[in-house]
Amino acid sequence: MLPKSASNPRSTSPEPSRRFSVAPMMDWTDRHCRYFLRLLSRHTLLYTEMVTTGALLNGDHERFLRYDDAEHPIALQLGGSTPADLAACARMAQTHGYDEVNLNVGCPSDRVQNNMIGACLMAHPALVADCVKAMRDAVSIPVTVKHRIGINGRDSYDELCDFVGQVQEAGCRSFTVHARIAILEGLSPKENRDIPPLRYDIAERLKGDFPDLEVILNGGIKTLDACAEHLQTFDGVMLGREAYHNPYLLAQVDQQLFGSDAPVISRFDALRQMRPYIAAHIASGGAMHHVTRHMLGLGTGFPGARKFRQLLSVDIHKTDDPLALLDQAGALLEGR
Repeated sequence: MLPKSASNPRSTSPEPSRRFSVAPMMDWTDRHCRYFLRLLSRHTLLYTEMVTTGALLNGDHERFLRYDDAEHPIALQLGGSTPADLAACARMAQTHGYDEVNLNVGCPSDRVQNNMIGACLMAHPALVADCVKAMRDAVSIPVTVKHRIGINGRDSYDELCDFVGQVQEAGCRSFTVHARIAILEGLSPKENRDIPPLRYDIAERLKGDFPDLEVILNGGIKTLDACAEHLQTFDGVMLGREAYHNPYLLAQVDQQLFGSDAPVISRFDALRQMRPYIAAHIASGGAMHHVTRHMLGLGTGFPGARKFRQLLSVDIHKTDDPLALLDQAGALLEGR
């Protein structure tokens, strides 16, 4: 379980499938979370948290880019708006073996807006096109964009088509569409994930008007049945909060959405297979809760689930033997 080496790039690998993916989520989809989710599904495309170009170029880029080889297929999401900086960071992504690099044009927080990152870039399609072109010129791995259907003050369908059209002309072929507008003043990032109404019809119209593009639907999707329904229209689906809070949903993804005949991993086996990873993290000086905070969603929908969550969220901070506590939690999952 070593971090991916910069000496083993995967730029010649086949393009990853985006039929089903887990969204980039700040403070959630870190390397520990992704390792856990990969145990549940071999085919799901996993995204990092958004990493800004400034963090990579001026900070400890090895820490930000670190991941376990088991996490493939994996995409790095970048936040930035300076073409040269994004190109340099895309090269880092390719050197470190990432399967895709994705540009964030959807985050609505004030902090990123002030740095010309995220959803505010929807007002600057030519700049986004320049950024995409610079990244595509720098790397051979796919460069993709995740965006909203609009922002306040620029939320017409014609403006959305103008944005997608200009970015398409720069060579982008895959667009992940969060089917809500972003309201850049007056709403928090959390409120921007709930208050603007979902408009799947707008995303469907976009796919119809740009049939040659890969269009991935994101926003409000909660079940695999809903995923299968959306896949009748879209090229892929991306789940965010539901995949994090109810991760065992991913255990059925390979069979239901990718046609795999591999057996479905049990909750118990998922936790058991995490044990060596957690032990290695502890041995390297880490704390068990760095990993197990992402696993609390295994404890849902069965007798003992509440106790499972208590062990790994409360009792974990009181024990001198965290692995014994993990085994105690695992016993609650036996047969599940």
